[in-house]
Amino acid sequence: MGFTFQFIIRLFMTMMLSLILTPFIKILAFKIGAVDKPGERRINTKTMPSAGGLSIFISFSIAVLWEFGDTLDIHRIWPMLLGALIVVITGLLDDVFELTPLQKTLGLVLAALEIYFIAGIRINTVTIPFLGFFQLGWLSLPVTLIWILAITNAVNLIDGLDGLASGVSIIALITIGIISFFFLPDTGVVLAILIFSLVAAIVGFFPYNFYPATIFLGDTGALFLGFMIAIFSLQGLKNATFISVITPMFILGVPITDTVFAMIRRRFNKQPISSADKMHLHHRLISLGFTHRGAVLTIYAMAMAFSFIALLMNYASTWAIILLVISTTFGLELFIELIGLVGENRQPLMKALKFLGNRSYRQEVLKKTDDEEE
Repeated sequence: MGFTFQFIIRLFMTMMLSLILTPFIKILAFKIGAVDKPGERRINTKTMPSAGGLSIFISFSIAVLWEFGDTLDIHRIWPMLLGALIVVITGLLDDVFELTPLQKTLGLVLAALEIYFIAGIRINTVTIPFLGFFQLGWLSLPVTLIWILAITNAVNLIDGLDGLASGVSIIALITIGIISFFFLPDTGVVLAILIFSLVAAIVGFFPYNFYPATIFLGDTGALFLGFMIAIFSLQGLKNATFISVITPMFILGVPITDTVFAMIRRRFNKQPISSADKMHLHHRLISLGFTHRGAVLTIYAMAMAFSFIALLMNYASTWAIILLVISTTFGLELFIELIGLVGENRQPLMKALKFLGNRSYRQEVLKKTDDEEE
């Protein structure tokens, strides 16, 4: 039996395990109080079981320890799973008891430290175009921690609609898996096995999570998926180059964009960075008239567009990548202003384009400026 056929069969077994396990996790979630109750910040109108990420974590762990135990180096897998377990426990406690942001952050920092010191997954060097090669030295630890915390929280923040975080994670992981297989010759195959095992576990859970959902990922699942995406992306960042840094940032363009503009929005509104609001990307789409399903599918399309750009970057020259980044940033900013992600009155690019293209508006602005100077 060929390796490819065995690989497909094992992925199918992982998917089926997750599919079968999820209904039992739903029962467990109600018993331990891991539920999401309706509220001002919630989309759901009835109490929903949370902590669905448990079925993904358990299925993934069984896949890499047992199904692929003859292919993977278990001694290297255990430290990674230990860090993931710390994150899952942190998320589960939050789903049951609602931890404070500081308590959740401490759990994530502990997991990130375990990954850095025990698993040995870290960023050691950076190559910057036109400047050269740099050893990070003592900066390796804070840079690695910031990367893991930023990606983990970015995925967690978009978990606001049925199937949103799980679907975006599937798209991101498949893209990372393809890039790993074709562009990381040393560790690409092993990394691809890990990534697609996780994808299979999410796919088994997905039918219960897509609209209308019967179970949520919860922080248990959203933090776990974000953490694993951060860890997998780090495999290509041990000796970071411009392309290896930019690629995962584009793959995760949707959650990173939502997170960055949420921080900017709260800064403008003089709110704490960790405060919650209903101005995230999915909230804005729904407020503009999108249906629940329509908003989710729109964000999936955005995630796939970002992933396609990330794939193109691995074939482009440095200058082509720079131009691609600039044009994508321009288009993204225009989209953000159109949907009012930062605020309906904060549209600097739209106003600049209107100034250039609307003569009467330009004269009005210039006249107003002259009056203020006088």
